[in-house]
Amino acid sequence: MRKTRTPPTDEGVAAARLAHCKAALVRENRRVTSYDVALVAGVSQSAVSRCFKPGASVSPSMHARVMAAATGLDYIPNAAARSLITRRSNMVAVVLCHVSSLYHPEALAELSRQLARRGKRVLLFTVQHEADVEQVLGDIWEYQVDGAIIAAPLSNEQVQEFERRRLPLVVFNRNVRDRTVSSVLCDQYETGRLLATRLAGAGHRQFGIVAGPEGSALASERRAGACDRLQELGLPAPVVVPGQFDYASGGSGLREIIGTLGRVPDAVLCGNDVMALGCLDTARHALRIDVPRAMSVVAFDAVEPASWLSCDVTTLRQPMHNMALAAADLLTSMIESQGSHLPEKRVFAPQLVEGSTARLAPIRDTWLAA
Repeated sequence: MRKTRTPPTDEGVAAARLAHCKAALVRENRRVTSYDVALVAGVSQSAVSRCFKPGASVSPSMHARVMAAATGLDYIPNAAARSLITRRSNMVAVVLCHVSSLYHPEALAELSRQLARRGKRVLLFTVQHEADVEQVLGDIWEYQVDGAIIAAPLSNEQVQEFERRRLPLVVFNRNVRDRTVSSVLCDQYETGRLLATRLAGAGHRQFGIVAGPEGSALASERRAGACDRLQELGLPAPVVVPGQFDYASGGSGLREIIGTLGRVPDAVLCGNDVMALGCLDTARHALRIDVPRAMSVVAFDAVEPASWLSCDVTTLRQPMHNMALAAADLLTSMIESQGSHLPEKRVFAPQLVEGSTARLAPIRDTWLAA
């Protein structure tokens, strides 16, 4: 009596294909590809691609077979290959400047978080000075990113190049005059005005300013806001000295201000918190100035060291979480709209952190309102 052979089950065929494919991968010493997944699942390579493409039309049974094969082979889709099909890399270029401020790590962390929630990954570029952005633009084009968030001013020619390449762009925390460019920022000019207003209201008359680097748009706007407000209030022009957004220039800047005035100023505005720390240490430990009784010191950014008990700097905090959220939302909308999204400018107000380094007028003193 002849025995009838039982045909193999679908599961048995798939298991045999999987074992054969794994052996071939080991023998040939190569990585698993979508073609291997297709062989094990018994489908075409294009079917595998559709299974890994969000929103693609695939039957539940085919999707289950492909996913089982992919799991068995430890297959991970090739992002570069997938970008050739979708025409998107899901990468966003973020350009930051080394010397701008210590707030950039916080900004980068927030931007990375918000973009990741939208399926995007950050490709970070750093430049030493704001004027050096041109050096990284070639790399941005080369990496075929979906869009860019740049924390530096751009020339008209650079903006036009983004437009020519149809690459979505958001300028982060810089005031852009060009209405064709989308931007998200904390109004730096108004931050300078706010600090000058509160200090003048408390009786300060002679001011010094340790500004940032000459080429920094951020430092320039903070300085201009303070100087314009003091002029409006009829107070003497402040002594302005350049700084480098670092600890050393905070101390040397204070010495230069005192040397120019021939006396200790009533208040010193430092272009960022790091310079304020240098100014404070020089005032208290080297020059024996009583802060804030004899001289107030204020700053910008509210980075973590400024809040330490030994420092407790009076400073302005930028709403970095909300700004990063807005930048990610805006850029994602621009990418998805494929050029139909109209330019936007989203401006955020700063928050005053009242530390122990300054005497400030209460907010209720409305006679100083701008």
